[in-house]
Amino acid sequence: MRFLPAVIVDALFVLIFAAIGRASHQEDPAGFLLTAWPFLVALVIGHLVAALLPGRPRRPWSLMWGVVVWVVTVAGGMLVRVVAGDTAEVPFIIVAAIVLGVFLVGWRAAAALVRRLRGSQSADEADAAAVEDSVGPID
Repeated sequence: MRFLPAVIVDALFVLIFAAIGRASHQEDPAGFLLTAWPFLVALVIGHLVAALLPGRPRRPWSLMWGVVVWVVTVAGGMLVRVVAGDTAEVPFIIVAAIVLGVFLVGWRAAAALVRRLRGSQSADEADAAAVEDSVGPID
């Protein structure tokens, strides 16, 4: 299943978000699953939404896929928190949106940059090989 690696990376970032958040409020970091579970539920839904969108992004590591997952994870996570009887104060919503945006879209942006750099290196090497083939070895 080609979606699984992206789901796993995203889930790890949601868990990191929850652990950092609990630690920053001097709460027991071991209880990070209590904070993370609504966002993990929304994360899975976000991946399903991204996969089912008409004209959807084709790759789970693409930036557009990440944006869909991010928006659904934040909005859905807050909704699940409230329905479960927890709070969703405005400062928490802002912090969650920023941090999860950096995490869920950020790793995809970094991966796209690496792919682009590798692609340009391959193109440069191919150009150099083509020049060498046409003019002979360059000493």
